[in-house]
Amino acid sequence: MLKPNVLRKKKDFSTLYSKGKSVGDKYVVLFYRKNGLTYNRVAFLASKKVGNSVFRNRARRLMKESFRELEKEFRIGYDLIIIGRNTINGIKCQEVIKSLKSAANRGKLLESGK
Repeated sequence: MLKPNVLRKKKDFSTLYSKGKSVGDKYVVLFYRKNGLTYNRVAFLASKKVGNSVFRNRARRLMKESFRELEKEFRIGYDLIIIGRNTINGIKCQEVIKSLKSAANRGKLLESGK
């Protein structure tokens, strides 16, 4: 059974890249757009610029864990793509959490009280 909160379709990615907004930070880039649903859909990407498969998988794991920590603070009803920059190599999870929180704050994606 597929999880509903994961972006999968090429059309969704293309729409998000073309019509969505983006915010960059030291370790991550965040693309976002309203989706009209009652939940967020998320995708985590790391290009070959990040490194070989070991580094790319670690980058994705760090981004997933960071999002999981901050998930309750995010506003509902958005499509999100979180892309790891090549500076993410060798970084601790807390730094990635700070970076993601900073990017989400600038994109006004976090609830107002946080």
